[in-house]
Amino acid sequence: MKIVLRNPRRELDMAGPMRVHALLERLEINREAVLVIRGDTLVTGDAQLSDDDEVEIRPVVSGGVA
Repeated sequence: MKIVLRNPRRELDMAGPMRVHALLERLEINREAVLVIRGDTLVTGDAQLSDDDEVEIRPVVSGGVA
């Protein structure tokens, strides 16, 4: 599967299938600090990713007006 990481932007290829939580563990990424998007759909930690998926991992950004 193709994985696109943001901040900084980089691309990786990994063999699937695997669940989102296993992917994040392998990449040593805290799953509470990122959003995982397949296509244009947000996926949960227990979602199964296949070998031909393209996944984007974005950091969670919070903020607002004080």
